[in-house]
Amino acid sequence: MPQSPTSIVDEVGLALANLADTATGAFVPTLRLGVTGLSRAGKTIFITALVHNLLTSGRLAGFAPMAEGRFIGARLAEYPDATIPRFAYEQHLASLTADPPHWPEGTRRISQLRLVLKYHSKRWRNGMRNPATLNLDIVDYPGEWLLDLPLLSQSFQEWSTEALERARRPASQHEAGPFLSVLEGIDPAKPASDADAEALAAAFTQYLRLSREDGRALSTLPPGRFLMPGDLEGSPALTFAPLPPQKGTDRHSLYHMLEQRFEAYKDQVVRPFFKDHFLRLDRQVVLVDALRALNAGPDAIADLESALTSVLSCFRQGEQNPLSRLVSRRIDRILFAATKADHLHHTSHDRLETILNRLLSSASRRARFAGAETKSIALAAIRATREGSITENGEELPTIIGTPVAGQHFDGTTYDGKTDIAFFPGDLPERTDSVFEDDGNEVHLNFLRFTPPRRLQRAENGELILPHIRFDRAVDYLIGDWLK
Repeated sequence: MPQSPTSIVDEVGLALANLADTATGAFVPTLRLGVTGLSRAGKTIFITALVHNLLTSGRLAGFAPMAEGRFIGARLAEYPDATIPRFAYEQHLASLTADPPHWPEGTRRISQLRLVLKYHSKRWRNGMRNPATLNLDIVDYPGEWLLDLPLLSQSFQEWSTEALERARRPASQHEAGPFLSVLEGIDPAKPASDADAEALAAAFTQYLRLSREDGRALSTLPPGRFLMPGDLEGSPALTFAPLPPQKGTDRHSLYHMLEQRFEAYKDQVVRPFFKDHFLRLDRQVVLVDALRALNAGPDAIADLESALTSVLSCFRQGEQNPLSRLVSRRIDRILFAATKADHLHHTSHDRLETILNRLLSSASRRARFAGAETKSIALAAIRATREGSITENGEELPTIIGTPVAGQHFDGTTYDGKTDIAFFPGDLPERTDSVFEDDGNEVHLNFLRFTPPRRLQRAENGELILPHIRFDRAVDYLIGDWLK
C-alpha cells in the first residue's frame, strides 16, 4: 500500500526542528527559499545572479525595496547547518567572468547559502528603530529529487504500471525498446537474482538517460537518482526497475526483491530529503526550460504539464503566520520561471508566460485553494543575447545577437565560440491553445546555446552588472514582501 509522506513521528520531529530554528533566530527572522528546476533549466545561474545582485545592490528596477531606496545591502554569512555543502557562489561567478566566459556546472547535489539582508522598513513603527535584518537561506537541489517526491504516495505496483505504460507509448519506442526487450526475457515470478536485477536496472537507467536527452525533453521519469547516483551507485536501493503486476508472488521471487528495493529507495533516499530539507522551506522557485519542450512537440509538452502538476502537488502549501511557523512551515509562494527568455525576441516573452500559465492552470487552482500563491514569469537571470533585426526577402525579421557555444551546428555552419551572429529563433504563436493541439501544426523554434555575455558593464562602484530579463520581478515576488 502507498505510504503517507510523513508519519506522526516525522511531524513531531519537524515541529521540534522548526522550534529550534525559531529559537536560534529569535531576533532575526529567516526566510528559507528553495531553488530547483527541471532538466537544464539554469538553477546555478539563477542563484548566482540572485546572490550577486543582492551583494552588489545590482540594477533590479522591479525589486521594490531597492527601487524605493530602502535596501541597504547584503553580506554572506555562515549557514547554520554544517552538514550541507555550501553553494559555490564565488567559483560560479568566476566562470561567468573568465576570459573567455563559460557557464558553470549544473546542480548535482543539495547545497545552501545564507545571506544577511539589511533594509529600512516601510512600517512607521520600525522606521523609528535601527534598520531591519532578514536571514535569507537559499537551498539549491536537483529537480530530479523533486520529481521523486510523488513516489512517496505510490506502491511499487502503481509506479510500475505508470512507468511501463509510458515506456510502451509509440513515441517512446526508440528510447524504451532495449529495456522492454530485457524485460520480456525475464520472468518476475522466478527466484530472486542479483544478476537479473542488475540487468533490468541497467537497461531501465539507459532508457531514462535517453529520454532526457535534448531531442525528447521528457521530464516525468523518476527515479531521479538513477541518473545522479553519487555514493549510492551500485547499491540495492538503486538497483530495481518496473515490473508487470503479479498475483501471489513468492517472497523469494524477483518481483518481491525489486518491490523491497523500491520501498528502500523511498525510505532511505527520498524520504530523508523530503523530511530534512523540503518540508522546511517557506518559498520555492521552480525553473522550467519550456522552450525545449515546445520545440520537441506535443508529447514533450504533455509530459511537461504532467511534471509541473506532480511538482506542485508535492509542496506543503498554505498561508504562513508567525505562530504557525513556530511548529510547521508551509510554502506560501511558488514561482514557476520559464528560463532562457533571452533565446527569444521580446515579442514572444509574454506568450511564453501565457503558455507556462496554461501548463499550470489546474494545479495552480488547487494551490490557491490551499492558501498558496503561484506566479509564472518568463525570464533570463543572466542575459546572453541582445536584440536586432535582419531583412530577408524584403521582410524584416526580429533577431537575437550572441555568441553560440563552440561546436554547435546550424544550417550548415559550425560555430567557433568566438563569433557573434544575428539569429532568427522563430516566434511563439499568438494563440496559446495552438501549442496544446496535436493538429500537425507544431511550434518550430531554432535553438542555439549562447556563451555568457562578454565585456560586462560595471557600475559606478566598480561592481559587475549582470544583464537580465524580468529577473527583478522574480526577486520581488520571492522576497520583496519580507522586506516591507
